[in-house]
Amino acid sequence: MTALRTPAPLPETAALRRPVAVRLAWVGAGAVVLALAVVASVAFGVRDVSLAEILQAFGGDTDGIAQAAVVARLPRTVLAIVVGAALAMSGATMQAVTRNPLADPGILGVSGGASLAVVVGIAFFGLSAPYSVMAVAIAGAAGAAVFVYSVGSLGRGGATPLKLTLAGAATSAAFISLVSAVLLPRVDVLETFRFWQIGGVGGATWDRIGALLPVLAIGALICLATARGMNSLALGDDLAAGLGEHVARTRLISSAGAIVLCGAATAIAGPIGFVGLVIPHLCRLLIGTDHRWLLPFSAVAGAALLVAADVVGRVVARPSEIEVGIITALIGAPVFIWIVRRQKVREL
Repeated sequence: MTALRTPAPLPETAALRRPVAVRLAWVGAGAVVLALAVVASVAFGVRDVSLAEILQAFGGDTDGIAQAAVVARLPRTVLAIVVGAALAMSGATMQAVTRNPLADPGILGVSGGASLAVVVGIAFFGLSAPYSVMAVAIAGAAGAAVFVYSVGSLGRGGATPLKLTLAGAATSAAFISLVSAVLLPRVDVLETFRFWQIGGVGGATWDRIGALLPVLAIGALICLATARGMNSLALGDDLAAGLGEHVARTRLISSAGAIVLCGAATAIAGPIGFVGLVIPHLCRLLIGTDHRWLLPFSAVAGAALLVAADVVGRVVARPSEIEVGIITALIGAPVFIWIVRRQKVREL
């Protein structure tokens, strides 16, 4: 009698399975990297500050320049943490909802829709309050997401990864042109948004962070609450429905959480690209595809990446600085090419 053997798992599938201890270790390592990036963010800039001076600044026992540097860099660092975490969670959620390995708020045009809505709201309607700007940005992100998904769903095969990516790229390019068309005739508004268009965390204040945190907390809770449903979506719509998952509801709620995260972060920091693309892929390789682990780990890793990118932008061009959106693009573009070549634009 021939013995029946269970087929060996695919190498890629086996590599994505991780014990709880390994996952905890990677999350802890990510937290350590984030802590080191935070210390570097506070320490490095036009005027470097030593660790001893940082500790003395918190106690008010240091010279005025060092204390002023620490006080000025703290809100910038905190803003980079929350924006990086929000963009990474948003990207991971979009990839799960669309089963598209190339899904990212920037690539799918969601960040572009939020940017256009913010620019139109401020240029034509004089919006200035943080909550009104974030509300407009979230509405613009939602409109862009619906439009891209509708266009990508046309034709045979429905919303395939390739069609969604092409629709998102075309829509994003159109939004960038419309933003320029709105800003160019308005010199006063153009000067205000010149650096915001690139994406950055400079000029952060505690008031802006305080207004942003509740909105991001709502978006993060929505995504985390649907993490188990995202695991079901990864099996395919038919199998997920057979397991008792309400596919349309899960996809709608998860998308709403991702749009809130992306829209609010874009309203405050501008359209920062590639964080939501690079980080989820890296985290999947390290801890697997369970979104109950993937989403929190992506938040930690995304925060660490954005803080580190901000530090690099300040250090390499002193006494000036390079906006964090440029640094993330330099990091993300090669990774994007690698993902395209490796995944061949197939579904997750």
